[in-house]
Amino acid sequence: MPKNKRNSIEIISIGAEAKIIKNGDLIIKERIKKSYRNEFIDNYLRKFRTRREAKLLYEAKKAGVPVPFIIDLDDDRIVMSYIDGDRLRDIVDRLDKEKRTKIFEEIGRFVARLHLSGIVHGDLTTSNILIKDDKIFFIDFGLGDFTKDIEDIAVDLLLFKKCIRTSHYKYEEEILNAFFKGYCEEYKNCEEVIKRMNEIEKRGRYFKRGENN
Repeated sequence: MPKNKRNSIEIISIGAEAKIIKNGDLIIKERIKKSYRNEFIDNYLRKFRTRREAKLLYEAKKAGVPVPFIIDLDDDRIVMSYIDGDRLRDIVDRLDKEKRTKIFEEIGRFVARLHLSGIVHGDLTTSNILIKDDKIFFIDFGLGDFTKDIEDIAVDLLLFKKCIRTSHYKYEEEILNAFFKGYCEEYKNCEEVIKRMNEIEKRGRYFKRGENN
């Protein structure tokens, strides 16, 4: 790993599963050891989830979805390029309607590409989308998975819909119309997925992937 000045190292966040560290132009995601788990199982899970996330990032980039570059990888750590952008969550209110519509249409197209490639993000919120120089980047695939199951894809969409409804309710109709317009431009059989999303919503059984792990 390239050397960086000591004062450039910064802990961005510490969550239940991972610690995020900024080191110069790099982001390091380290999965946290769980002392309550059997050591063999804990090592296996951290290695499996780290490599799965790296594979998700690699396949997302192959699908034409902008994500951080992977610089290095080991059993419990991914080193990625740092994207010096704003979280979409923090700037939605500052965007004019034309730009907001354009951004969410493009997000819809990118999410469709993920789903068509057999990838669900697992935590599809405006906190995990960065905007830099009007370009969109998706981050944090830690709860993501590889699946083409329509139920999993529909849950991914429903999580996004719930995020917009709770965090950006002033623009809910505008944002969701733009998002699904872009999504359906890319995902030609989107009606089936949206229908399943609505069914899950009516059942009230949607959940965040991985929350019981």
